[in-house]
Amino acid sequence: MPDSALDTAFWLTVAAILALLVMSAFFSGSETALTAASRGKLKAQADRGSRGAKAAMVVTEDRERMIGALLLGNNIVNILSASLATALLTRVFGDSGVALATLGMTALVLVFGEVMPKTVAITFPEGFATRVAPVIGVLILIFSPIVALVRLLVRGMLRLFGLKTEEGSAMLALREEIAGAIALGHSEGAVEKEDRDRLLGALDLSHRTVDEIMRHRRQIEMIDADLPPGAIITRVLASPHTRLPIFRDSDDNILGVVHAKDLLREVDRLVRGEEGLGIEALDIVKVAMKPYFIPDTTALDEQMREFLARRTHFALVVDEYGTLQGLITLEDILEEIVGDITDEFDVVRKDSGLTQTDDGAWLIDGAMTIRDLNRATDWRLPDEEANTLAGLVIHEAQMIPAEGQVFSFHGFRFEVVGKRENRITRLKLRRL
Repeated sequence: MPDSALDTAFWLTVAAILALLVMSAFFSGSETALTAASRGKLKAQADRGSRGAKAAMVVTEDRERMIGALLLGNNIVNILSASLATALLTRVFGDSGVALATLGMTALVLVFGEVMPKTVAITFPEGFATRVAPVIGVLILIFSPIVALVRLLVRGMLRLFGLKTEEGSAMLALREEIAGAIALGHSEGAVEKEDRDRLLGALDLSHRTVDEIMRHRRQIEMIDADLPPGAIITRVLASPHTRLPIFRDSDDNILGVVHAKDLLREVDRLVRGEEGLGIEALDIVKVAMKPYFIPDTTALDEQMREFLARRTHFALVVDEYGTLQGLITLEDILEEIVGDITDEFDVVRKDSGLTQTDDGAWLIDGAMTIRDLNRATDWRLPDEEANTLAGLVIHEAQMIPAEGQVFSFHGFRFEVVGKRENRITRLKLRRL
């Protein structure tokens, strides 16, 4: 090695290579930290007054632009450091300097420019992100013209292959990320099944409609307005429900909804009032509240907001033709989050519609919703085409099966063990 090779230019070049390695480590660590950092945690820190967290929130708002700027900076410093090392070692060792520079810079960049900073960043993502975000924000502004040009070029090339980026994909990905994190936490034992069901239930309210959880019209208890007053009072007192629809002539002709407390007040007025008319003067239609009708396609979260805004808990569900389909209450929506809510007046089934037999099969009520079944058993039966288990069997069989018929689909053996008229009342399920 000639002495002239170790001159001032040599040491300046060495210093430049070391500085570029530090910059490479900065870009690599920043990319990992800002990508891995939880925006929820950053938002919480920003709300507490952290300037670094606020800067990180701004920087990560457009991840594509952020990653483009970081990759651009990282590639510039890595290529420049490799070029300087090649020139330096070629000057010292001649042609063999190219191979030495390649091996040396690969090792240095791998250890100090990639693995070590990324390990630190992935271990402390939020802390790392809040410290580097202000600097990265400035670099993004400097590199933005080049990054914008690269983005246009990349999107144009993707379109040639039939790939398009959707504007709303980030929000959809965020919801899937939350749901996936909850499911992963349950599988690893960090989240209890009940907590998982509540969190996922709340997350799904905007994606489900009232017709999926409503009480079907067959199950609605109604009062005929033409019944004698004594019979009406007896029916209302015997019912486990406090609100009952009132109809006349046909159960499609809903006149109103009577509340047991309003009926009690009216009876008290008739019996104990100054006029002393007695219960025979009871007009149930005048006591009833105006019915509240909603379409069966209403989203559950929207309907919950409507219930709270109207300060009512009861709605009748109709289809596009105005035909009564069922009813839904605020309690029904809350039960999708917290599970069944029962009080001293509820009629509770001992088997809850789901019973395991000695041979490992399951006897299930045909009216049980697929969602409730999946939540109780951790199965994955599809509920896109039908709400109830009986509806799923009819949809898959493309017919109304007879009692005793057996079908196999979605990894289960379905046996119809109970039927009443055209309704499947009981099914036996067994995993294939």
